[in-house]
Order: sequence, then structure tokens, then C-alpha cells
Amino acid sequence: MNSRFLTNSALTIAGAFTVVASMVWAPTTFMWLMLGAGILAVALSGAVAVRGRGTAQRALDGVIGILGAWTIVASLVFGGSAVTWLGFASGVALAGLAFAGLTLHELSTERVVHAFEVRTPADEPTYAGING
Repeated sequence: MNSRFLTNSALTIAGAFTVVASMVWAPTTFMWLMLGAGILAVALSGAVAVRGRGTAQRALDGVIGILGAWTIVASLVFGGSAVTWLGFASGVALAGLAFAGLTLHELSTERVVHAFEVRTPADEPTYAGING
């Protein structure tokens, strides 16, 4: 399985969890969950060092790393409703960026599939009435 798919899937789930958690738990509990999401985002965006991920994906990894660092700082500095809404915004941004990465992955996969599967009827051999 491709590392781009795995990291973007994990980040999408983490972002969605952060969005839901921001509205479910109390700010004192949520700030620790937000800290964990930020640490996860920074750790997974470290995949920017992996070769073969493509320029666009590496740029997304860099932005996700910056967002993760901001999420860590925001979870430790702010409190109350500010941490709730900043965490909500970070979760939405994280899920959106990771989903964009998943879309990039699928577009590149789709290009490869089309390159291998597109055939014209003239390319297919005829075998004694089997092909019509």
C-alpha cells in the first residue's frame, strides 16, 4: 500500500475526530485531544522526507506539518471556547488538506490505470469467432 494513501487516510480520520471532539467534550478534555492530533499531524507530515511522494504531496505534507505545529501551540496556549473553535478550525483544515492529498493520490492512480487498460478493438486479435 502506498505511503501517501496511508498517511492521508490517518490524517483525514484524525481531522474528522478533532472536529467531532471539539463539540462533544469539555474544553479541558478537548485541549489534550487537540494536542494529540497536533502531534500526530507533525509526526505523519514528517513523511515529507520520503522520496517518490510527488511535489504536490510533499507541499501538502509541509502545510500539514505547519498546521500540526500550530495546533500544538494553540492547545497549550488558549483555553475555554477559544480552544474549542481553534481546534474545530484545525480539524476542518487538517481533514480538508488530507482529503486533498487523497484526491491527488487517486488521480495519479487513475492515470496509471487508464494508461494500462485503454485499448481499441483493432488491437485485440480475433480468435475463430470468439470476439464476434
